[in-house]
Amino acid sequence: MTGRFSFNQATATGWALPDLVAGCRDAGVDAVGLWREPVAEFGLDRAARLVRDAGITVSTLCRGGFFTTGEDWYDDNRRALDEAAALGAPVLVLVSGGMAAGDRDLAGARDRVADAVAALAPHAADAGVTLAIEPLHPMFAADRCVISTLGQALDIATRFDPATVGVVVDAYHLWWDDRVYADIARAGAHIASFQVCDWITPLPAGVLLGRALPGEGCIELRRMRAAVDAAGYRGPIEVEVFNAELWDRPGREILAAALEGYRRHVA
Repeated sequence: MTGRFSFNQATATGWALPDLVAGCRDAGVDAVGLWREPVAEFGLDRAARLVRDAGITVSTLCRGGFFTTGEDWYDDNRRALDEAAALGAPVLVLVSGGMAAGDRDLAGARDRVADAVAALAPHAADAGVTLAIEPLHPMFAADRCVISTLGQALDIATRFDPATVGVVVDAYHLWWDDRVYADIARAGAHIASFQVCDWITPLPAGVLLGRALPGEGCIELRRMRAAVDAAGYRGPIEVEVFNAELWDRPGREILAAALEGYRRHVA
């Protein structure tokens, strides 16, 4: 078996869900992180049966959020919570959203995230799914996520029971922050998910894809894993890598490489 390792679906975007599940089962991997779009394409009920019949748990569903732009965020996030519950996923990852066109009120955008989480919390509690606020690197604040540090995420999450609202500790987005280890300790039971990959340079033109398998970059991944352990987190550790060159490889090869990087540099 593979311990706490979970394979995030985004690490092998071209791998069809049935093949991913079969590959994980054959490799002894018993947890996966899923994304809403490929699940919807395959069919929610079919996906739920597929993972259940294979004996695989869904560690997270990604993603909800995008509260600061658009008008249908409330209904969409309620649907996302219901989808997570149907899949047996205990965590819905939230990417909060960036700034609206022409808006320069960053503090106001962050307040709207807090208000949105509060509005969704009762449904999350009813669904038995934790809303997990994921801070993204500050370079994404304008267009993708106004929550940039673990401390900012915790300022929202700690207003709620950790079973209802928590945070995602994503090594890629947080490794640079000199307060991250103090904030991990502060987070404690509010850590709902831990995700790992590595930071490589030079960054590609598509910055979002500037990630690598554990051990290929500069992040102290084992130190961060020890910190979340010390904070009391005992859940799955997802390897989530966005990298175009990696995506060109066969799914089983990607999975094997992710497992090797996890064993050598995280576990």
